[in-house]
Amino acid sequence: MLSVNQFRANLKQYVDLAVDNHEPLQVSRKNGEAFVVMSLEDFEREQETLYVLGNTSLMGQIQDSLNTYNKGTGYKPTADELGF
Repeated sequence: MLSVNQFRANLKQYVDLAVDNHEPLQVSRKNGEAFVVMSLEDFEREQETLYVLGNTSLMGQIQDSLNTYNKGTGYKPTADELGF
């Protein structure tokens, strides 16, 4: 975790690291509060994941799909659909 002073002194370097490495950075303030710096792409991916996990209907469909896959009874695409 970085201090806000370290972050401020090297803002461009740390933002580039967060964006390029797709790893959020935790920054702490003097009062102990902290914040996270991450790329917009990573933030949007996190939001999408939270949406999917919170959607019980969609999670049910994913579970049904996994069950049929594990049993070997899932949908089997044709050669045309696979581009052969």
